[in-house]
Amino acid sequence: MPDIRAHRSTTEWWRGAAIYQVYVRSFADGNGDGIGDLAGVRSRLRYFADLGVDALWFNPWYPSPMADGGYDVTDYRGIDPAFGTLAEAEKLIAEALDLGIRTIVDIVPNHVSDTHRWFRQALAAAPGSPERARFWFRPGAGEHGELPPNDWPSQFGGTAWTRTTDPDGTPGEWYLHRFASQQPDLNWEHPEVRQEHEDVLRFWFDRGAAGVRIDSAAEVVKDPALPDLGSGTGPHPYVDRDELHDIYRSWRRLADSYPQPRALIGEVWLPDPERFARYLRPDELHTAFNFGFLACPWDAARLRETISTTLAVHAPVGAPATWVLANHDITRTVTRYGRDDTGFDFATKGHGIPTDPVLGTRRARAAALLSLALPGSVYLYQGEELGLPEVEDIPPERIEDPMYHRTGGADPGRDGCRVPLPWSGQVPPYGFSTERATAEPWLPQPAAWAGLSVAAENGRPDSMLTLYRRALRLRRSEPGLGDGAMSWLDSAPQVLAFARSGDVACVVNLSTTPTRLPAHSAVLIASGPLDGELLPPDTAVWLRTT
Repeated sequence: MPDIRAHRSTTEWWRGAAIYQVYVRSFADGNGDGIGDLAGVRSRLRYFADLGVDALWFNPWYPSPMADGGYDVTDYRGIDPAFGTLAEAEKLIAEALDLGIRTIVDIVPNHVSDTHRWFRQALAAAPGSPERARFWFRPGAGEHGELPPNDWPSQFGGTAWTRTTDPDGTPGEWYLHRFASQQPDLNWEHPEVRQEHEDVLRFWFDRGAAGVRIDSAAEVVKDPALPDLGSGTGPHPYVDRDELHDIYRSWRRLADSYPQPRALIGEVWLPDPERFARYLRPDELHTAFNFGFLACPWDAARLRETISTTLAVHAPVGAPATWVLANHDITRTVTRYGRDDTGFDFATKGHGIPTDPVLGTRRARAAALLSLALPGSVYLYQGEELGLPEVEDIPPERIEDPMYHRTGGADPGRDGCRVPLPWSGQVPPYGFSTERATAEPWLPQPAAWAGLSVAAENGRPDSMLTLYRRALRLRRSEPGLGDGAMSWLDSAPQVLAFARSGDVACVVNLSTTPTRLPAHSAVLIASGPLDGELLPPDTAVWLRTT
């Protein structure tokens, strides 16, 4: 297996890494079947090196019926045939590492697929059996058990419970699924569930994976009593329960047992910053996604508060912050920043919200320099470096996201940010598939994307791709960027200005009028044209201050 120690001088690489999120289905199609795969990723590894990222995070690539984009896992030790083979994954990890790029795999501890062998065994077994104890099976409420056992909702709409059918055809017990019905929740009180996940971590760490991203990390443990949500004022029955920390301490001991410690990265959506920070104590997770920054509107005061709170929360536990503008669940930045409401909330996401793509692109460029200048690690979702917009006119019959289907179309779903990337050419599939492709891309690409392809943006001085490449190169070469300290500088109310350790400053103008640049000796990079010593609205700049 590849020796991660041979690359990068620091063992704590995650503290200041630039990490690129690869949504395999939509990155590059190597065999022409319309679905992205590992062969496609391997053929584009030089792209990541030229971009200047330090690691790749892969969304689940395991065997799956794809009821929820691969987050319904059948086997954690394999690769879905649509993506390739385990041998290809091992080659990809090694080949990326030869370019100095680490690999992070996605782990989904909250649930498995309803096709997982454990759940099939549970359905075939009787109520109260050991096989059902790995999950949450319960009799229903009501006179004949016709009602769900409690009032918990599914994240995808409707109830979090589905009733089974007994072998004789009569209605049986209900099982819990906080996401789609094809994703039954695991019972983390069961020792086999804990042991299995530790074995899976070892499996991928032994194959060279440098870390894991933990899906829904704060929702794994449930209150065994399964109380209704409105039943009292005690701890939440399935979010941020104290028992979680023992699990992640065990995982941390496992990760630290390797010659170079592997990184644990949590998807932790919590409104309480201090509760959030508990997951980042020195013996738990290494980092966690900063959703407060991702969801924050394009407003200087709100962003300053979010950044300051983030850094203040991370400081006592010694963990680096993370900065994220988008991912596979979130409306793309260019579209979001072009709207009147520039924040993000799943509850308010809807169809047909007007957007100004020119304004959104200008702000997304400025936000890119802002996020890349902040202390800690940064995540880049594939296509953000091209300035791709959200695709909002996917035909209903092509939409696969269960969010759309379980809400009867009230929620537009997340497929709009998962459309396959454009690589070259004037018409779909824009080089996403091979020239001899036998199928069109699994989601349709817009006819207007020719100018947003990698080939179209490559070498163009004003393109989003050029901006990201230049900024990532500077971020890697400037000692004061990445992990480290920062301090706010005096600025106008709608301007963000801060200094990094050394002699680099970042200034972002979120106002409607130009603002004067602070004293500096050189402009390192700007998100748009400057007006002499004035920084135009919705523009960011990195300055040399000595």
